[in-house]
Amino acid sequence: MNIEALSAPTHAALRQLVDAYRARCLWSFRADFYPETVQDAEGVLDAVQRYGDREGFIRSAEIRTWLSQTSSAPSASS
Repeated sequence: MNIEALSAPTHAALRQLVDAYRARCLWSFRADFYPETVQDAEGVLDAVQRYGDREGFIRSAEIRTWLSQTSSAPSASS
């Protein structure tokens, strides 16, 4: 699934998380990286939960919940 398919608030929260934790947690990603797929987003969330602080862990968990709600919705081909 493409990230643009996510709701605007989820997409915005994910971009804000990347901006807030880029230097601390996302050093292994390109300097201009923003997730383009749900799989990319999962990688970002994993890195923030692993290397970030408590607030980052909580924010990542919230965004992960939003992603799972979206990705478990029935597909157009179902």
